[in-house]
Amino acid sequence: MKRLTFLICMFVLAVTVNAKVKLPQFFTDGMVLQQQSQCRLWGTTECSATVEVTTSWDGKTYKAQADKEGRFVVQVQTPIAGGPYEITFEENRDKLKLHNVLIGEVWICSGQSNMEMQMKGFKGQPVEGAIGELLNCNDAQLRLFTVKRNPQLLPQTDVTGHWSEANAASVRDFSATAYFFGQSLRRTLGVPVGLISTSFGGSACEAWMTADWLKAFPQVTLPQSEDDVKRLQQRCPTALYNGQLHPLIGYAMRGAIWYQGEDNVPRYDYYAPLLAAMVKGWRSEWQQGDFPFYYCQIAPYDYSLINWSGSQYLREQQMKAEEMIPNARMAVLLDAGLQYGIHPRKKQQAGQRLALLALANTYAVKGLPDFAVYSGVEFQGDTAVVAFQRSKEWVYFEHGSSSSNFEVAGADHVFHPAEAWISRNRVYVRSQQVSQPVAVRYAFHDWVEGDLMHDGLPVSSFRTDDW
Repeated sequence: MKRLTFLICMFVLAVTVNAKVKLPQFFTDGMVLQQQSQCRLWGTTECSATVEVTTSWDGKTYKAQADKEGRFVVQVQTPIAGGPYEITFEENRDKLKLHNVLIGEVWICSGQSNMEMQMKGFKGQPVEGAIGELLNCNDAQLRLFTVKRNPQLLPQTDVTGHWSEANAASVRDFSATAYFFGQSLRRTLGVPVGLISTSFGGSACEAWMTADWLKAFPQVTLPQSEDDVKRLQQRCPTALYNGQLHPLIGYAMRGAIWYQGEDNVPRYDYYAPLLAAMVKGWRSEWQQGDFPFYYCQIAPYDYSLINWSGSQYLREQQMKAEEMIPNARMAVLLDAGLQYGIHPRKKQQAGQRLALLALANTYAVKGLPDFAVYSGVEFQGDTAVVAFQRSKEWVYFEHGSSSSNFEVAGADHVFHPAEAWISRNRVYVRSQQVSQPVAVRYAFHDWVEGDLMHDGLPVSSFRTDDW
């Protein structure tokens, strides 16, 4: 009996001494690392042990000593895009080898349901063109990782998910918007692309932020207990940062794309500074400078169907955020909404327009169109003359020579439908009911079908007043 007890103790001691290196679930076979970067790799092992990390692309070995809790971090230098490669972790003769590792472009993809919405769509809510994509999506150099939903009261150290090569099975269950974004990068850049999707339908912007970042917003009530998180779930401030973003911070990447805002419609009035604070916080913690941040303006929808209203003001706040956040641009979806559904089918437009912004602004690809924006108005008697910037190709109406989406108001602040026409790069607006207009609005309602275009892209809804 004593001998048995002794053998059991020696076995436990041996297992403890030879504890295996453990890595977060995103450091696995098939992952993509950001090219030409100092990439952090981290995990846990025996406390104070030395871990040796060897990268097959250059044969270099890096050493890191674990702290008293067994946590270690090592930085490896990645080459230009390529692969597949291997990475070996060794500690006290115990080896862990990662296979089929690619080097390329990595992007974080986050938001609420319109980012989360899979290629297969939601029940009774399809994604336009999904079948054609599933028939042609095989691409071993496009890698996909989806973070499982996980609101938490406290910051976590790992997520649940796995890397997959793009094929019908993996793409069907992956974010459609993110897939179309990554597909466009692959085709244009010709390098491996890795997409990490961490989203949650119905999530609030506040849920993706820390308590410290939210101090500037006294309107926000922070959770005090696990019960608060269970009750509010994805709308609980800090909960998704803790469970779905914090574990990823430090994973070397090129930038982030974002599609969120619908949940914040009832709280639209401070969304621009809120989003700016979120991005500033992400950048501060990632320590990669002002990395690119591209986001979708929410698409039109009849919010009266859920007893809400005012999404045009949220879209306006998203326009303002573009001016407040360095190295950020907004993809307009005013022509890609769905009147009776908050989940529009046109996810290809969303993903490709985000890719346009990334390719033009981050990768300096020439010859791509840009989104024109309202820049000013002049009032000439009974006519308002609206001007635009970033509109070298001039604006135009999608369906003919006129639009019914314009309104004007006089000093009484009452808006009336107006006729609109275009001459060169100006929109002229006039209403027989307003002899002296002082304000113009375009598509400034919850549900609209945007028809003011520039170079194949929609112009955002806008207003010239601040009433």
